Amino acid sequence: MITRVVKMSFKEEKVMDFLEHFESVKDKVRNQTGCLEVILLQDKNQPNVFFTLSKWEQESDLERYRMSEFFKEVWFFTKALFDEKAEAWTLESLKV
Repeated sequence: MITRVVKMSFKEEKVMDFLEHFESVKDKVRNQTGCLEVILLQDKNQPNVFFTLSKWEQESDLERYRMSEFFKEVWFFTKALFDEKAEAWTLESLKV
């Protein structure tokens, strides 16, 4: 299993646009092959900063999603609302 974390900073006047759009696509993301979970988090001190945390069975599932037309449409809409470039990490759980 892998976890994908994406940090996004939005123009303050675009936060509601992002939230409405996220609400309209979140179930479609969750229903992608290999997607186990999608969580949206908001920074407590910077209300225009959000993180998505998604869990995937395999990295190939995430990559297939990232290459899909659906993702390209979602990302095109979302990144137009940014006030900074997004940051992303793909993480593996360690067995300790």
